[in-house]
Amino acid sequence: MATLFIADLHLDPSRPQITDLFERYLAGDEVRHAAALYILGDLVEAWIGDDDDAELPARIAAATRAVRGAGVPVYFMVGNRDFLLGQAFAERAGLTLLDDGTVHDIHGHRTLLMHGDVLCTDDVAYQAVRKQVRTPEWQAQILAMPLQARRAFAAKAREDSKAHTGSTMESIMDVNADAVAEAMRKAAVTRLIHGHTHRPAVHDFQLDGAPVQRIVLGDWYEQGSVLRVNADGVELRGLAVK
Repeated sequence: MATLFIADLHLDPSRPQITDLFERYLAGDEVRHAAALYILGDLVEAWIGDDDDAELPARIAAATRAVRGAGVPVYFMVGNRDFLLGQAFAERAGLTLLDDGTVHDIHGHRTLLMHGDVLCTDDVAYQAVRKQVRTPEWQAQILAMPLQARRAFAAKAREDSKAHTGSTMESIMDVNADAVAEAMRKAAVTRLIHGHTHRPAVHDFQLDGAPVQRIVLGDWYEQGSVLRVNADGVELRGLAVK
């Protein structure tokens, strides 16, 4: 049985074909016969709170709850787009919430699981914003706003994010090698799995004289992307949109 990892789906009503792909994949045999499914952040383009009454959160909850109902654990770690997702939605959707930087044993490998944004330490402006929006005070202030106001706020935040991405060198927005090494040393792991950068790849390298591995999950903008991990190894592959 394989353990499956996905991230950076950025589900949004403007890309219905990707939401359809997500639902089909979760309803398929690969997921329903998996050891577990991990979603490592940015499941949606923007999460405005667990009380969102739009159609998309309800569809997501139905899809993940059905996987959990089939006996497959579904683990979820928030990313930079859905960090407001909380326990109320997790319970409704059958999700087990994970802290960023959780370590799980995955088929005999002690594995560090992260969304990946905290590893992008060269992007100083982004890290400053991240620090602000992760405070309980800031989040409570946002969640106290009416839904419509939160939708407008999220739309503005997406525009600001696009502007920052468009004006920042790609190398700055990638992970920092020292940050990766520090995180893996601290967690005492030989494998790191993360998303966020939209640069899917399997990186094998040496850390303190030992072979280690960093696996980057792909995004779901044009197609799906899934990592399969089992006792035989890892496979990172795409999922076609029908």
